[in-house]
Amino acid sequence: MTMDTQTLFKVRHSLSHILLMAVKHHLPYAKPTLGPVIDNGFYYDFDFTGGPKVKEEDFAKIEKTMREIIAKKHDFVKEEISVGEALGLFSENPFKKEIITSIANSDTPITIYRTGEDFLDLCEGPHVDNTSIIPTDGFKLDKLAGAYWRGDEKREMLTRIYGLAFGSKEELTTYEAQLEEAKKRDHRILGRELKLFTFSDLVGPGLPLWTPRGTILRKKIDEYVQELRAEYNYQPVAIPHITKSDLYKKSGHWEKYAADLFKIETRDGHTLCMKPMNCPHHAQIYASELRSYRELPIRYSETTVVYRDEQSGELNGLSRVLSITQDDAHVFCRESQLEDEINNIWNLIETFYGAFNFGTITPRFSKRDDDPKFKGNIELWEKAEGVIHGLLEKRASGAWIPGEGEAAFYGPKIDFIAEDSLGRKLQVGTIQLDYVQPTNFELEFVNEEGKREMPVMIHCAIAGSLERFLSVYIEHTAGNFPLWLAPTQVSIIPIGEAHVEYAKNVEALLKKAGIRTELLADKDGLGKRVRKVKEMKTPYWLVIGDKDVEAGKVTLESRDHGQVGQITSDELLARLSQEVVDKK
Repeated sequence: MTMDTQTLFKVRHSLSHILLMAVKHHLPYAKPTLGPVIDNGFYYDFDFTGGPKVKEEDFAKIEKTMREIIAKKHDFVKEEISVGEALGLFSENPFKKEIITSIANSDTPITIYRTGEDFLDLCEGPHVDNTSIIPTDGFKLDKLAGAYWRGDEKREMLTRIYGLAFGSKEELTTYEAQLEEAKKRDHRILGRELKLFTFSDLVGPGLPLWTPRGTILRKKIDEYVQELRAEYNYQPVAIPHITKSDLYKKSGHWEKYAADLFKIETRDGHTLCMKPMNCPHHAQIYASELRSYRELPIRYSETTVVYRDEQSGELNGLSRVLSITQDDAHVFCRESQLEDEINNIWNLIETFYGAFNFGTITPRFSKRDDDPKFKGNIELWEKAEGVIHGLLEKRASGAWIPGEGEAAFYGPKIDFIAEDSLGRKLQVGTIQLDYVQPTNFELEFVNEEGKREMPVMIHCAIAGSLERFLSVYIEHTAGNFPLWLAPTQVSIIPIGEAHVEYAKNVEALLKKAGIRTELLADKDGLGKRVRKVKEMKTPYWLVIGDKDVEAGKVTLESRDHGQVGQITSDELLARLSQEVVDKK
């Protein structure tokens, strides 16, 4: 029977403590720091100053000790203690003392968990009641990584031990198989093999360079987004890539994102920023003239690059970059128009991800919690959350995921969760409500009674970041792009010199019809040219020989369906054109 989500969380959290117990058994000088739960298991960060670091060769003996601890059927017992008691218990661990001090400065109680006779750790829980609940064959230690304490590159470098954990051996085995398949589909490897993008040490990490083939992918995805938006009368706008810091101070972003901004000092002593988001700029376009209620909703869209100063250790292929291309849009509307506007965006998101074969997408209601990072009037927050909750109940019939604390700092949102072909859950499009920026920028419109009223701002991204979307989509398809999206749609391979002229005529015909075509008429052998086409995962190729020239036809082969056979040029064009229209 599948383990429920709450129990699995407790199992994973408990395993992080058991990992700590096993590591201390073998390496008693290790200083533990933090050990949270993650999507596929858990990890624990250690400082191994004072002795050799743990190695992956040590995993077998550590796992053996972990299973021995589990077999002893220890209880996990929670205990609330004072600051003084906590500092005394962890007097030799500076990391734990730092955590205790930060907790002491809040209203949160300090708690420990005791496991067995002589082990305890600083933790707020939750854990399983007893180690007997933990499946001994449902976990394994996975890998090592470096991690800065508190994510600060100026602090101590720690060793992170990752573990996988599931409710059964079968689930663990299934996940490991998915990992192996994921390695074959790694977008960083496929991106290089399919000649889609590259990175340069001279340009810098996190700054992808797009080849002609990769640029076609980006362009086609964006064209599709704009095609969908055109049905709802989105108006294109354009903004600069740098701005005064005053804009973000006024919008509310500076307080939260100042450390993530690239800043430029001008010769006149002014501070400009590379824009990390577009919404404040779009708000300024709205604010450039007094609006009437008759104009609303006003919908702006723009695909543009934003820049965020991510830590170098967090950069990862296309999934985490410094230059982020957003298919961004913002709607300014009345409260009475919110439901229609959100429904329209929801329609766009469903259509878009359906075309990319992601199947069903599940909405997540991302709300605020008590974290002070959330800004604005609580009554407006409650109003915005009420709108989203009501819409979710109507449209999703209660089939949505709660996301406590996952809101944007300025408002609640609907995040859409898709499942890729490897079974991984991924956040994709998003719809966000915002009363904070309209308040901060004093945005207005004149209502029917001639009075000033504040609009609501809706943020909506369909693909989101083109870089991240492509990192997901490349792995989702293993690089086997559908015909409408493929950089090269058809390759033409004349068998010999005598067939080149006819092949050129076919090429011209296809190009005139808008089919992205390449002619492989080089002196490489037929087998080598066919292998090249297959390696580039081209959807179709034509092998042209004597019989084709004599019959005035072509022999069509398909990446997905094998040899189609000999057909006329008109039949070929009809087939390809329909497939492009259908986005198959």
